[in-house]
Amino acid sequence: MRLVLCLILACVVGTAGASSQPQATLKPFAGEREFDELLARWRESARAVGERRRQESLAGLSMNAAPAAPQAMAKAAADSSAAGQAAESITNVQTAGVDEGGIVKRVGDHLVILRRGRLFTVRVGGDRLQPIALHNAYAPGSEPQGAWYDELLVHERTVVVVGYSYARGGTEIGLFELGEDGSLAYQATHHLKSHDYYSSRNYASRLIGNKLVFYTPTQINAWAAQPEHFMPQWRRWNAATPDNWQRILPATRIYRSDDEIDPMKGGAALHTVTSCDLARAEQMRCESSAVLAPPGRVFYVSAGSVYVWTTEWQRRAANAMPRSAVWRLPLDGAAPSMLKTTGAPIDQLSFVEDDSGHLNVLLRANARGDGMWNAERGAGELALLRVPLSGFGDGAESAPRSAYRPLPSLHGGALHNRFVGDWLLYGAPAGGAGEHAVALRFAARGETQTLTLAHGVERIEALGRDAVLVGNAGRDLHFTSLRLSSVEDARVVGSHVQRDAAQGETRTHGFFYRATAQDQGVIGLPVIGASGAKRGHRSESASVLFVRSRALSLTAVGELKSAPTAGARDDQCQASCVDWYGNARPIFLGERVFALLGYELVEGRMRWAGWPGERVEELRRVSFAPQPSSAWGRD
Repeated sequence: MRLVLCLILACVVGTAGASSQPQATLKPFAGEREFDELLARWRESARAVGERRRQESLAGLSMNAAPAAPQAMAKAAADSSAAGQAAESITNVQTAGVDEGGIVKRVGDHLVILRRGRLFTVRVGGDRLQPIALHNAYAPGSEPQGAWYDELLVHERTVVVVGYSYARGGTEIGLFELGEDGSLAYQATHHLKSHDYYSSRNYASRLIGNKLVFYTPTQINAWAAQPEHFMPQWRRWNAATPDNWQRILPATRIYRSDDEIDPMKGGAALHTVTSCDLARAEQMRCESSAVLAPPGRVFYVSAGSVYVWTTEWQRRAANAMPRSAVWRLPLDGAAPSMLKTTGAPIDQLSFVEDDSGHLNVLLRANARGDGMWNAERGAGELALLRVPLSGFGDGAESAPRSAYRPLPSLHGGALHNRFVGDWLLYGAPAGGAGEHAVALRFAARGETQTLTLAHGVERIEALGRDAVLVGNAGRDLHFTSLRLSSVEDARVVGSHVQRDAAQGETRTHGFFYRATAQDQGVIGLPVIGASGAKRGHRSESASVLFVRSRALSLTAVGELKSAPTAGARDDQCQASCVDWYGNARPIFLGERVFALLGYELVEGRMRWAGWPGERVEELRRVSFAPQPSSAWGRD
């Protein structure tokens, strides 16, 4: 069914308030007894379904329409569970002031780099380029196999490594102290019991001030709906006492709406937001709040709240849209609020909480959230939801019909979208039928604009208050700049074509833009040959391309390339031996420019005048790869 038709038939008209405060908030469970009684009803219902299926099987009836067997559901649940900000940020984040877990951070005179289960520091202060320290990213005495260490954050001198251990069934938080000399000292490892957090587009962790924030959804298996199987638990890891788990989510911090949740049909999950205080890292403790809802999800973190979008996995009728909702969990510990909705976002970039006190979300009719590679799939009509924060409430109300605006649809499943200033932009990869992007000043209720492009859209990024669209046409990588006026239309200004190339990194952190003057700046983006991209070798980035933007006119000014033999040496990797989050980044430090390329850090020099014109040229490079003489097991 078209999303537009759903809006006409299924959405309840509501009223908008003037304040950014919700009209009401959700109510938690009254206590453990009420929550346990709900779980008991689910277990009994699951047993009844299992017995009915057994009887039907004995009678030789068709099982095509029956729910999955208890064993299959249990296996799915088991597979799922097994499955301090620097002064100058070098991370391309979605929201200013909300840092995101990455693979490289700057702390004073040093870069801290996370790669293949190890931490490295490289001194860049004082015009230096010198590897300083190497340290395992996991706890001394722990078994690293089956764990993936993908995200890095820094608060003051505390380095935080975020990973997921399939062997231990939870999120790992490793804390290290960064010395003034660049040395690394292990402090502690904390575990959060959770299902796998991996997303091909989103990041598991955020850092706001001294508050470390995680979103961890846990699917609930109705046949084994016991709190110990899915409730968030925390422990400080100690090899001598490995089972010292403590539950950090009481039933009185679990919220729900008035909708009935049926784990046998639409699925059920505990969507948990956990906050850990890094102000005293040596005594770090974590607390959780959660909402009980269907399992399909996307999450977005603003400066003050975590938004979780949930969608049930099963239609209730042949022509009915799956139910969805958007939940707002304030980071100050206040009670959550919620609004019933329809459709689902593509990824975290589909959200923005604007300065006028509204939440804006690009929706797709049949999207299923951004877990694993779901964001690369999807179909259906598009709409923009714009609601005042005061419209959130106790879960009884739906977003009003007037809050949804139908938008032009594009071919392809892997849509890319982003809010830049007052504008919403979205587009799709090349499909061979003419390429377009759509632009809309979302708060002004103006007309949508369809922009004709010479390429598909695989990345949308901000250039200050303007934007650049990046994508391939055949074997060539295109950059197209857009002028986003606050009073006029969006318009294409400049373009650059990089022959026989493709993006070397698809995550947002692979890109960075540094403004150098009014309406001027430099873009950095890892690239590889087009043939390598077709083979799926996007993690083997060969270079970082730099593109100069002057009044949105785009000119390539050079590349910093990896050495032909870089990374050929066996690093005796012990854990996290695939670069899921990429291994290449452009880095700007004042007037200095670097390319992180695997185990190499290459420094370039910008020349903006003279012969043969503007260019970036290599100044020096250093390898920080582990050496054969290193004590590989040393922590």
